[in-house]
Amino acid sequence: MLFEYKLETPKEGFYNITPQVCEAISRSGARDGIAVAYCPHTTAGVTINENADPNVASDLIFALGKTFPDRAEFRHSEGNSAAHLKASVIGSSVNVIIDGGKPVLGVWQGVYFCEFDPPRQRKFYVKVIRPL
Repeated sequence: MLFEYKLETPKEGFYNITPQVCEAISRSGARDGIAVAYCPHTTAGVTINENADPNVASDLIFALGKTFPDRAEFRHSEGNSAAHLKASVIGSSVNVIIDGGKPVLGVWQGVYFCEFDPPRQRKFYVKVIRPL
């Protein structure tokens, strides 16, 4: 089953989408399987990281900005090459194991939509795959 979600991203950052992943799993009725959270945008991504301390997400945005700063040498006409680089490094999807109808995530883990070219109206998908 495929579920589509919309998200407004007013600033660069990590947006917790764990509740939507849990909702998709619940709505699908899957007891076991895999949930894939997927971002169909080239200047945003999806990752799993710490959800207890918001400073971790801030640190990641800071480090990605230092690693991939805007540069005058970039040739992309839209001027958002740094966002494309960040999205490529983070990736466009994550897989979450489903066991007993719940996502298998570590105590400190959450699923995040990563915005690198704000502000935007975004969408992401959660595909729930059940075993045969």
